[in-house]
Amino acid sequence: MFRKISEFFQGNKNTAEQAFLTEQNIQIDEEQGFIVDGIVVNELSERLVYFSNRKLQNFDDLKSLFYTAILINEKIDLEIASGRYVVRLGNNEENLKQLKQVIYKLNAYYKEFKREK
Repeated sequence: MFRKISEFFQGNKNTAEQAFLTEQNIQIDEEQGFIVDGIVVNELSERLVYFSNRKLQNFDDLKSLFYTAILINEKIDLEIASGRYVVRLGNNEENLKQLKQVIYKLNAYYKEFKREK
């Protein structure tokens, strides 16, 4: 009886998680990692390394991304406000705002479904 109830609630959680991923346009690929809004986010890892002060190498560790997001967002905002973009990374206002949106979505996913409560 307890097992059936447990499975029922696990099923609801999985359904809620799948609905969230679909709604936020997030896909998880075993080889490429997260794909958000059609962007393979690990292809943006060079920007992540730069904005996280070399604390993160890729987007696979959602917990580290969650706790480093404040620093990353501050540096992105500073670069946008100053208008002095890092040329070697190909930064511009549009793709930095896009990076902030990707980080926001991955953090929301982590906060809702992966973080221990």
